[in-house]
Amino acid sequence: MKKAYLVLHLAVVLAGFTGVFGKLISLNEGLLVWYRILISIVILFGVLKLFKVNTAIVPKQKFDIAKIGLLITIHWMFFYGSIKYANVSIGVVCYCLTSFFTAIFSPLINRRKFNITELLLSMLTLIGISLIFHFDSSYQVGIALGVISSAFAALYTVYNERLVRHYESMLINYYQMIGGAIGLGILMPLYLHFFPVQTLVPSVHDIIYLLLLASFCTVLLYIMFAETLKRIPAFTVNLSFNLEPVYSIAMAFLIFKEGKELNFSFYIGLLFVMLSVLMQTIFSMKKRKVL
Repeated sequence: MKKAYLVLHLAVVLAGFTGVFGKLISLNEGLLVWYRILISIVILFGVLKLFKVNTAIVPKQKFDIAKIGLLITIHWMFFYGSIKYANVSIGVVCYCLTSFFTAIFSPLINRRKFNITELLLSMLTLIGISLIFHFDSSYQVGIALGVISSAFAALYTVYNERLVRHYESMLINYYQMIGGAIGLGILMPLYLHFFPVQTLVPSVHDIIYLLLLASFCTVLLYIMFAETLKRIPAFTVNLSFNLEPVYSIAMAFLIFKEGKELNFSFYIGLLFVMLSVLMQTIFSMKKRKVL
């Protein structure tokens, strides 16, 4: 169990870089996600061959896995849209709402009772978010995109929790990326019609950032993510990812000089977020021991 929580935290650290790469890459959110997925498929194909993972599953199983990939693709689109229309801080802080949506979606989808503890911890997180970041009216579009992004992230986690019980993590990631590539590929012409760009080809710097993003913050991150879901509940995983903004905002301060000051409200808000993660981790570990 301790190893699973260590892997989870390392995944959170990697996730902290996703917002930074989203800002560094000059492509718009649609093309950014498109190239991220394509590069990830190539890398995953090589990894699967290297570890000799059997990919021969029936078409229905492939479809069941691939369709969940559409959820993570949509999440990425709105997440990077939030960063592009606002900034890194807005995008990652809104992502914290994932635990709130998970506390609502998971009982509805899995047909179980609402967990009062999860809902209360989610409210604790919301208080922390509001203190960490004072929303600016000029970022309303970015905030709206970020909220939608967190909702799809929650849906992805809930449905992915089912998949990891039956399939290898790398296999899940591989077919989900294929599903995302097909879905986004179909919509791309329409997307580019409404959001035209001057060039479809990434620059040299963009290619380097995309390779890093795909290798570490996609393939490695989501394999670690899937592995933790085998031993840690979806709500706990999403709540733990509330630490992602701490890393991302710190990087944004250093790299992009976003002008956000680490004032008293920031530290109090950070305390609330960390407290919610710590409390849920303790509750989860006690529950596992009882079982």
